[in-house]
Amino acid sequence: MTTGRFVRVDGVPLHVVVEGSGPPVVLSAGLAMAWFDWDQVAAPLVAQGRTVVRFDRPGHGLSAPATAPPTAAGEARRIAGLLDALGLAGPVTVAGHSIAGFHAEAFARLYPERTAALVLVDTSIEEDPRTVWPAGVRTGAARVLGRALTAAGLPAALGPLARRATVRASRTGGPDRPLPSAGGPPAARDLVRRVYRSSRVWRGALLENARYRDTAAEVLALRTGRPLAAPVTVLAGYDGTSGRGALRWLARQAELAVRLGARFEVAEPAGHLVMLDRPGLVARVVLDAGQRRA
Repeated sequence: MTTGRFVRVDGVPLHVVVEGSGPPVVLSAGLAMAWFDWDQVAAPLVAQGRTVVRFDRPGHGLSAPATAPPTAAGEARRIAGLLDALGLAGPVTVAGHSIAGFHAEAFARLYPERTAALVLVDTSIEEDPRTVWPAGVRTGAARVLGRALTAAGLPAALGPLARRATVRASRTGGPDRPLPSAGGPPAARDLVRRVYRSSRVWRGALLENARYRDTAAEVLALRTGRPLAAPVTVLAGYDGTSGRGALRWLARQAELAVRLGARFEVAEPAGHLVMLDRPGLVARVVLDAGQRRA
């Protein structure tokens, strides 16, 4: 497990890890997650001759804070800018987990000539993303709350604990990687402390979450006028239970695949953090998606 380097995109220093050689793959994690959450997916991709790019969005991981509220188009542009800065001109397979699925889909729609394949890993779904409060109000509230939490010292006191609790709640043991009995993340403890004791990460997650429905609405609008030119795979996490919530989530993921004309696959058993529960399967799906374009 390693840290990478910093690349400035749109004025923001982004932390990025680049490994391997061959056709490029971009991996983007969900809300409040970090580059190291893809560690066990990256290794088999590198072994199969891929250039794997993992990066932290502004306010996430080790990247600098965001200078503006996130948008789908803005995050798509960030991926394009990062690829430019790295000198990766060829079509890329872009994989987005959770909310980053919105960003990955926006990239595929806005930059079709640069997209080899799109993989949505237990992606966020909003069929009717309505909001009650104006975006500016929600953004302002997120910033105020972030400052209050920082002033109270909560990130430093509770950040790593909150990370461990969130990961444990979002995972299910699978054959690729049984869930540790202690429920801890696969990342090294010193990296978890370095990232999640920072108030920057808490503020970044609050800001991104505040604009979640706006981002979803933006992606829905792109679907009406920006068709997908690359093959798409929707990979859903399913814990294997008969619970109503689990089955409904699986059905929504399947419905999304139909709407996008995508291949649909299920990771079972797996929680929302599919890349931790079933890293080998995620790697295989990413490889298969890129080969479909080829």
